[in-house]
Amino acid sequence: MHGVRRLAIAMSITAMVLSMSAQAQTTRQYQLQKSGDAAPELKLVEVAVRQPGEHEVLVRVHAVSLNRRDVYVKLGRYPGPMAPNLVPLSDGAGEVVAVGARTTRFKKGDRVASIFFQQWLDGRFKPEHFASALGGAIDGMLSQYVTLNENGLVAIPKHLSYEEAATLPCAGVTAWNGLVTRGHTQPGDFALLQGTGGVSILGLQLAQALGAKAVITSSSDEKLARAKQMGAAITINYKTTPDWDKAVLEATHGGVQQALEVGGKQTLGKTLASLSFGGHVALIGGLTEFGGDIPSYALMGRNVTASGIYVGSRADFEALNAFLDQHPFKPAIDKVFEFENAAAAYDYMDSGALFGKVVIRL
Repeated sequence: MHGVRRLAIAMSITAMVLSMSAQAQTTRQYQLQKSGDAAPELKLVEVAVRQPGEHEVLVRVHAVSLNRRDVYVKLGRYPGPMAPNLVPLSDGAGEVVAVGARTTRFKKGDRVASIFFQQWLDGRFKPEHFASALGGAIDGMLSQYVTLNENGLVAIPKHLSYEEAATLPCAGVTAWNGLVTRGHTQPGDFALLQGTGGVSILGLQLAQALGAKAVITSSSDEKLARAKQMGAAITINYKTTPDWDKAVLEATHGGVQQALEVGGKQTLGKTLASLSFGGHVALIGGLTEFGGDIPSYALMGRNVTASGIYVGSRADFEALNAFLDQHPFKPAIDKVFEFENAAAAYDYMDSGALFGKVVIRL
C-alpha cells in the first residue's frame, strides 16, 4: 500500500510540475501590428503564456487554417474594431496541456478546436457575441499556446488530424449551417456551390454525405475536374458559360434546392435565378464585394428562402462533429505551410489558387 501511495504522490507531483512548466513558458505568436493609417503588418513575437484561470484551459496549438476573412483583417478592410497587436485567425486545433481549477469540460490531453464566437454557445445570435470573435474582436489562434475559456472549445472527431480539424471552426460550421441547420438538405437535392474555396469544397463533401448532388462553378477547368473527381455531379465554367444560371437550370431540370452564396454582389442575381421552387440560398460571403438586390417577387413567387449565415454557435459545431463521427470524411486541404512561413500562407490564400483549405502547422 505504501508503495502504491508513494507512486500516486510521485505521479501527482510530476503532473503538477508539468502543468506549472507548461503555464510558465513563453510562446511564439504572430501579431497584426498597426502603425498610423497603414495596413497592419504580420509580426512574429515572443510573449509570456497566460496561465489558465478557474474555468480556462491552456491549449498547445498544432494547426490553424485561413479563411477569406483573415485576408481582409490583415489588409485592414474587415468591418468592426480590431484589437491592438491582434493575434489573427479564428480557426485552430490542438491539445489541452493545462486546465483551471474549476474546469469540467476538458482535461489534459484532450484534442480540441476553437469556436469562432467564443460566447455564442447555442440559441440565436445576439449583438454581444460580435465582441467574442476570435482573430478579429479578440486575439485568435496563430500562436503556439492559447488560453481560452473552456466553453470556447469543442472536442474534435477522432478520425481527424489536427490539420484537418483546424479547417472546421469557420468554413465547416458555415457550410453545415447553410446546408443543414437553415437549409434542411434532403437526399436527392441539388446544392449549388460557388468556386473551390474552403466553404464550397466542404459544402461539396457535406452534400455528398447528406445524399445530395453538388453543382460546382469555377473559372478553372482544372479545378472543376478535381471537383468532379471528388464527386461533384455537375460542373460549370462560369467564364466560358456566362449565363451559368441557365446552365444550372437546364442541368438540374428546374433548379437547385440549396445554394451557398459566397460570391456576393456580382453573383447573387444568377444564384437566385438558379433556385428551384421552394429552394434555399445561404448568404455567406462577398468575394465580388458585398451588396446586391434581392427582388422580393423572386423569393415570394417561388416560395424561396434566403438565410444570412455568419458561421454559427458551439452547438452548431458540435452537431457538425457528431455528423462527422457518423460520416467520417476528411476535409480537403490544399497546402500546409510551416509556422515560420505564415506570410506565404496569407499570400497563397489571397491568390485564389487554392482548392479547399490552407493550413499552417505549428
